[in-house]
Amino acid sequence: MTDNQKQNTSLDTPVCDSLWINANIATMAQGGLGIIENAALAVDKGKIRWIGSMEQLKDVPENQAPKIHDAKGMWLTPGLIDCHTHLVYAGNRAGEFAMRMEGKSYADIAKAGGGIMSSVRATREASEDELFRSSEKRLRSLLKEGVTTVEIKSGYGLEMESELKMLRVARELGRAYSVNVQTTFLGAHAIPPEYAGKADDYITMLCDEMMPAVAKENLADAVDAYCETIAFSPDQVMKLFTAAKRLGLAVKLHAGQMSDMGGVEVAAHFHALSAEHLEHVSEKGIEAMAKAGTVAVLLPGAFYSLRETKKPPVEKFRAYSVPMALATDSNPGTSPVGSLLLMLNMGCVLFGFTAQEALQGVTINAAKALGLQHKIGSLEVGKDADMALWDITHPSELAYHTGYNPCIGVVRHGQFMDIRERLA
Repeated sequence: MTDNQKQNTSLDTPVCDSLWINANIATMAQGGLGIIENAALAVDKGKIRWIGSMEQLKDVPENQAPKIHDAKGMWLTPGLIDCHTHLVYAGNRAGEFAMRMEGKSYADIAKAGGGIMSSVRATREASEDELFRSSEKRLRSLLKEGVTTVEIKSGYGLEMESELKMLRVARELGRAYSVNVQTTFLGAHAIPPEYAGKADDYITMLCDEMMPAVAKENLADAVDAYCETIAFSPDQVMKLFTAAKRLGLAVKLHAGQMSDMGGVEVAAHFHALSAEHLEHVSEKGIEAMAKAGTVAVLLPGAFYSLRETKKPPVEKFRAYSVPMALATDSNPGTSPVGSLLLMLNMGCVLFGFTAQEALQGVTINAAKALGLQHKIGSLEVGKDADMALWDITHPSELAYHTGYNPCIGVVRHGQFMDIRERLA
C-alpha cells in the first residue's frame, strides 16, 4: 500500500461530485507506475479528492457522488502531455520529404525555396482563421490519443505580427478544444531573411521589442531559443534569456541537436525548465542539468525523420537522475508527427527507454518540463482531475503497440469526454 493509499483510508465516503469505480489506476506517483488495481477515484470541483481500492471505499450516498462512472476494469492514467510541439503553422513540406528521399541535400532544398523559410513564408501569409483551421487538425490527432496538455511554440513568423498571431491561435485552440495549451515564444528559432548576417541585431530586437509585446499580451508561458551552429550562439541565448527573466518568463532551450555548443550549460545556468533534443551533450552539461533541475526532453520523431545515428545519452541521464520526457516535436520539416503514443514506442525501441520510463516521459516528467508538476502529470489528491481512460490490460501496452489507439476518453478538470464521439 502506498503512502497515498494509507492517507486515503480515513476518507471512506468522500464528498465529491463524481466517482470512478472498478478502475485499474496507474497514478504515476512516487517515482513509478503507482499501480492500484480494482480502484476508485473521487473528484470534486475539478480536483482529485480521494484515491484508493474498492475495498477501502464504502457505499457512497447518491447526494455525495451525483455522477458515478464505472470503468469496468479499464485503466486510468494521468492525461498525456506533449511538452514540445510546433503545431501552429501554415502549409506543409511534403515536397521536401520527397526530394530528400530522392537524394537531394538540405542545401539543394534550400536553393529550391524550401527549408524553414518556406514555412515562415506560408505562416506569414496565412490569416488567423486559416492558421486555426490547419492547426486544429494536428491538435485533434493528439487529443484522440489521450493528450490533455500540449505545449505549442511560435517560431514560424520571425516578425512581430506573425509571432503574435501564432501565439493567439495557440491560445484559441486551447479554449476551443478544452485542452490545456502552454504557449512558448520561439522568436529565436532562426534568423529571418530581413536580418541575414545580423543575428545580434535580431536578438536585440527580440529583447527590446518583440518579447515585451508578447509579455504585455500575456501570450507566452515560456521563452525558447535554438542554440546551434545554424541558428544562435550561447552568448546570444544568454542575452535573450536575461531579458526573458526580467519579464518574469520561464525559459527552455533547443540544444545539442547537431553539435555541443555549450547550450545545455546556458540552459542550466538560467534554471531552464527543459533542454530539448540533446543528442550531443557532454557529461558536464548533464551534471549541470541535474543540479539545475532541468528536464531532458527527447524527441525520437526528429531523430527518426532525419535518420540520425547519434542517440541521446540516456544512460548518463539516468546516472545523474535527470528526468527524461518524450514529445512529438510535431513540425512541418523535421518531425511531421501526429502521434504521442508512437513516441512512447520509439523512445523504447530507438533510445532504450523502459516502458515505465516512456510513460513517465509523457506524464509526470513532461509536466516537470512545463513547470506544472504540482498540478498535473500524476493522479494524486489535490491535483487536477486530468485523466485518460484506456482499454488495455497493463500500462506497458501504451508503449508496446504501434498504429493502435486504445484511448476511450479523457477527463479534463473532472469532466469526462468520450473521445470517439467528440472527435469522430
